[in-house]
Amino acid sequence: MNLRDLRYFVALADHKHFGRAAEACFVSQPTLSTQVRKLEEELGVTLIERAPRQAMLTPAGRDIADRARRIVAEVEQMKESARRSQDPEAGTIRLGVFPTLGPYLLPHVVPRIRKRFPKLELLLVEEKSDVLLSRLREGKLDAGLLALPVHDEQLHTEFLFEEPFLLAVPEHHPLAKRSSLALKELADQRLLLLEDGHCMRDQALDVCQMSGASEKSGFQATSLETLRQMVAADVGVTLLPTLAIKPPVARSETIHLLGFHDSQPSRRIALVWRKSSAMHEFLRNLAEVFRELPAELFTPRADLVAEKRA
Repeated sequence: MNLRDLRYFVALADHKHFGRAAEACFVSQPTLSTQVRKLEEELGVTLIERAPRQAMLTPAGRDIADRARRIVAEVEQMKESARRSQDPEAGTIRLGVFPTLGPYLLPHVVPRIRKRFPKLELLLVEEKSDVLLSRLREGKLDAGLLALPVHDEQLHTEFLFEEPFLLAVPEHHPLAKRSSLALKELADQRLLLLEDGHCMRDQALDVCQMSGASEKSGFQATSLETLRQMVAADVGVTLLPTLAIKPPVARSETIHLLGFHDSQPSRRIALVWRKSSAMHEFLRNLAEVFRELPAELFTPRADLVAEKRA
């Protein structure tokens, strides 16, 4: 058994297709197939159920794949640890971020990261939170920007900032004449929400539960921008995170934004990585770059809460 064969098997377990796994490993399909079969012979168990168009893991294969991922990840950590001992602030970092945060936060923080770590190669991966968590555990990501709480004893969390939510209503909505409201005033509102899988959907549902509001049935958005457009089209109201109304995001002339003057709903964002990571000290320094972002980015000022209308 060697590390190369474990990498081949992990690729096959991830792609569930011999051809795609071979492409990912930069080898021919017969080569990958032969080495995986040798691994099966060495272990004395069948790892793959070979179907005409896909490769499915057997129960033993799923267990071996989990163990192989950890071994491969540990080897990568060894290499990373050795390399960073020579230059802690160089190299590559694979950073995950979820879709309702990335487009609004990254324009503010990436230039600061590049200035602080000029030799760092930053690879960004945008996925829903559950996918990011899975890739973190498997060693496919070095760190992730996630909303708290994160329940995993194997992961370390560094709190970065708290981001308030605002209520977005159409320009002719009864609440459009207001600049703020109490949370309980949402009780009779039906909110447009994102589809399942988005952490912001769960956060918005928490707000609904606290306020007595409900979800508008018959529609679930795939992105925050779709929600924004639905509000602009007078379909309903929704919650938007503060970063999503800050420049360089363009103002919408047909949307009015309201803050909350009593209990401020918000989300808490953290940088998350494996406790076993060789990048631990570097990632702490990276977290500081996020913490140094201007406070006004997370404060909906009056001139941004009440958007100008035509």
